[in-house]
Amino acid sequence: MKIGVVLGTRPEIIKMAPVIDEIQNRGHELLLIHTGQHYDKEMSEDFFIDLELPKPNYNIHVGSGSHGKQTGLMMKGIEEVLIKEKPDIVLVQGDTNAVLAGALVAQKLHIPVGHVEAGLRSFDVSMPEEINRMAADDCSYFYFVPTEESAINLVLEGYSPKDIFITGNSVVDTCYRNLKIAEKTSTIIDDLGLENLDNIITLTMHRAENVDDKERLHNIIGALHELKDFNIVFPIHPRTKKTLERFGLYDDLVNEKHIHITKPIGYLDFLVLISKSIIILTDSGGLQEEAITLNVPALTLRYNTERPETVEAGGNILVGADKNYILETASKILNDNDFYNKMKNAKNPYGNGNAASKMLDVIENAYENNNLKIEAPETIYSGFKVEMKQVSEDITVKEFEDKYNSLVRVIYKNDNMVFPQENINIKDSIILFNKYSN
Repeated sequence: MKIGVVLGTRPEIIKMAPVIDEIQNRGHELLLIHTGQHYDKEMSEDFFIDLELPKPNYNIHVGSGSHGKQTGLMMKGIEEVLIKEKPDIVLVQGDTNAVLAGALVAQKLHIPVGHVEAGLRSFDVSMPEEINRMAADDCSYFYFVPTEESAINLVLEGYSPKDIFITGNSVVDTCYRNLKIAEKTSTIIDDLGLENLDNIITLTMHRAENVDDKERLHNIIGALHELKDFNIVFPIHPRTKKTLERFGLYDDLVNEKHIHITKPIGYLDFLVLISKSIIILTDSGGLQEEAITLNVPALTLRYNTERPETVEAGGNILVGADKNYILETASKILNDNDFYNKMKNAKNPYGNGNAASKMLDVIENAYENNNLKIEAPETIYSGFKVEMKQVSEDITVKEFEDKYNSLVRVIYKNDNMVFPQENINIKDSIILFNKYSN
């Protein structure tokens, strides 16, 4: 089986590393397509070497540009590769322009798409990432979702539960895999020269809603000035630095002894840094996942998140750009051991590190049963209607579907919405289901 993987940014490469490992370990042919929007050497060939990954088969080298220009160039390049190589399936990950381009092109060529980390929703359509992930889901054949909540998002939008697979998140596989690599070579903690290694806050901030909004940025920076009981390590994004300088906030930040501004840190060094931190302060989506995986409390500088499971689990708190709330929560983590331990020991909602294996099991099963094909139907559409029912029978989802020629979409049980896995007993539940016509 030939499996195509489309990626183009550092987070995609990081999260797909264990999936690439699994593809190769099982003896399948890997077609690795790098779109190249992160086009500098550190983000391209060196990064694959550092993560002990194979060199991409193709690099489209789209570089930077507007969303439309970048996505269009990607689609052109990906289409040429897929027509030539004819993979059996194409995998995309997350919510970038590469995901959108790869999913759309593959679907148009009738190549099934597996969307890794499908079903995430922030419900904020001002975010380009939200549009990308929704459009990619529309083009996908398999949905590899990290949590039940993500699965429910999809069934509520009309996707079939039969195409949705709760695998956990490959970020867990990735953190375990790459931290082992990082600890062999990283000198980041020594290089920082910090006297106290027990109070490190790692800070990242790059989202436009924070760095382009003067009031929000001023409030966040104001909190940093007052967090003097911490060593704040701030690998600064070039765009964030320019904005801080434009708003007149950068020089005062540099002069604070407890704030250590560095250039962007390589991924492996960064992974070691966050593993040694007492708090992660961030507006990144992926870092919320890494934090709970590495048992580090996260304070997220946003007012919404497409990773609500981390908040519900207790390992992440949305603090927005509220200076007082940032200070209050950080101080509580430092000074209240019970509160700190509760966040640190929050149960990881993303699984135990076998997401990649579960994904490949699904793909192999489909391939062996000749189900990796997108073809025009040969039977006449008979139609179906949507019904809701209070179930009193002692019966599982599969038994109900077989008995009533139906497809269960959503279960409402014990005041909770539940994803309809086949073996769940639905007695005393309310279900939403499709009843097929005879």
